[in-house]
Amino acid sequence: MKPVVSILITTYNYGRFIEECLDSVLSQDFPADQMEVVVVDDGSTDDTEERVRKYGAKVRYFRTANRGQASALNLGFTESRGEIIALLDADDIFFPGKLALLADAFERDPGLGMVYHPMQGWNAQTNERRESQYPLLGGSLFENEGTFFWYEAPGTCASFRRKFVEKLLPIPEGIRMLADDYPGCLIVFVAPILALPECLSAYRVHGSNSFQVNESHMPLETRKNRLRLWQVVTDAKCKWLFDHGFTRKQSAVRSALDRWRLHLQNQEFEIKPPGRLRFFAHLLLYNRCYGPHLSRRLRAINRVNSLGALVVGYKHFHLLEEWRLAMVGGLKRAFRATEERIL
Repeated sequence: MKPVVSILITTYNYGRFIEECLDSVLSQDFPADQMEVVVVDDGSTDDTEERVRKYGAKVRYFRTANRGQASALNLGFTESRGEIIALLDADDIFFPGKLALLADAFERDPGLGMVYHPMQGWNAQTNERRESQYPLLGGSLFENEGTFFWYEAPGTCASFRRKFVEKLLPIPEGIRMLADDYPGCLIVFVAPILALPECLSAYRVHGSNSFQVNESHMPLETRKNRLRLWQVVTDAKCKWLFDHGFTRKQSAVRSALDRWRLHLQNQEFEIKPPGRLRFFAHLLLYNRCYGPHLSRRLRAINRVNSLGALVVGYKHFHLLEEWRLAMVGGLKRAFRATEERIL
């Protein structure tokens, strides 16, 4: 008997998307008696409830006051009954075959805490589509720290085994958005994970979410808001680790904390360029964190660039690479000219 799968959908004023989302789940080739669909409405003021009610007993609908995504997810985890909980945002969709592949993966390995997969970023206005580029990793963090250094939380394409994700709950309710990053990041500290190679869901980009297919076009205010959200999530993740006996002395923990810190700093610098000393300190942290995972040549280039940053600063940092490439190109041309004269 395959495990019962609960599809947990959180929504806030996404009535215009919710039916397509639900249809993508209910049309899955998967036994109806082995799945349930749970929708938690975080106080929508549009016609979300009316649209969901049309599905009748096929969907379990819960409506709450508007308290944010973490609160909605916590209620969904509590009310859902499945051994496996698959996350889905109301503006996103499942691709055909997802639930069958998901259930098979969990059934094959009872020790898995999470299964995830690539997802497709889909801009509904331009029809631009781009598959996620995060590394697909599997196994145990503590048995393969080197590989898991590149791990990124998969967000809404994550599905969890209840007995493991419950170790991370409740999600701190101060996390009003990006709350799926919390269990996605921390699950590797409590159980092994598996990445399926198939792209099994689409993330709809529509202007009011924090992700963009082309982030270079993201408005400044959106960047500022995203930074505030990530700061709250990062603080909560750090607190969980320290509250549960993890310390910076553990290399896997230190690596995660440094990468989260660098991620925040990168976003800060996009909003307000840092001074030379702060940027130099950032590059030193980057070299300490990423250095062991890079080639000797790249480590040497990064060390030189760190010192160069004290001279050129953040805004002109790109010039260091341009100068290096120009110098290397000039040396190669001079070497070839010397060879030609000798011959």
